Amino acid sequence: GRLPAMTTAAIDERLAEGLAGHGLEGFDVAYVLGSGLGAFAEGLEDSIEVPFEDVDGMPASSVPGHAGRFVLGTLGGVRVLVQQGRVHLYEGRHPAEVTASVRAFARLGCRALLLTNAAGGLDPDWSLPCLMRITDHVNLQGSAPLKHSERGHGTPYHPAMGEALVEAAGAADVELKSGVYLGLSGPAYETPAEIDYFARCGIQAVGMSTVAEAAAAHAVGMRVAGLSCITNPGAGLAAGPLSHDEVVEAGAAIASIAGRLLAEAGPRLVAASTD
Repeated sequence: GRLPAMTTAAIDERLAEGLAGHGLEGFDVAYVLGSGLGAFAEGLEDSIEVPFEDVDGMPASSVPGHAGRFVLGTLGGVRVLVQQGRVHLYEGRHPAEVTASVRAFARLGCRALLLTNAAGGLDPDWSLPCLMRITDHVNLQGSAPLKHSERGHGTPYHPAMGEALVEAAGAADVELKSGVYLGLSGPAYETPAEIDYFARCGIQAVGMSTVAEAAAAHAVGMRVAGLSCITNPGAGLAAGPLSHDEVVEAGAAIASIAGRLLAEAGPRLVAASTD
């Protein structure tokens, strides 16, 4: 995608101002929720809800399952901003647009970020659907999410934030796997040969989002945690072709379990971002 006329810094600033203009500020942790996880936001107390299209500077998604709204509320004594849905490179978006919201969160003073996604699983021993903490990622999207002046050293996934997810899973009595997430540009699902190659490289999950947001958030000083809802096996690991409808359906099956984890995670992620 081609960069819009304004600079990337102006994109971030415009969106931060747009969020603040709707009262979407003063939050301790931000959650970006992928396909099928939007229902979690309905459990927030004292919440306000703003559609993407009402927020100046926020690009709206065209993908089914991505509702496209912000919800700000309280859960477990902390203020949580939920971004329900996201835009993707495969929609023709520039990396500056894909990463605009997490950069805006940082501009508004948020230091804790949880990125979630729906992903294909590459470990044949895992019972699906399941949840996976992202320990690190491989970015094969073919675009650079960082600005020239930024330096992204090491993994964007902070160890203390990952441990917060592990503790939250224990408190919620939820099984939580861990592994490496591979980000591709999409929109086509992977071929069986590609999945076989990725599995041989030590990848546990593959999807089409998250990696750009994680790198950008890390570069601007946020502490990042990642959670994959592994809804289906990768191509060639199960009978029949994949469909987006199946991904959304499997996501719904695990959404309530993920919601329990997210509810427990909020205060722990905030604590892990301020130590």
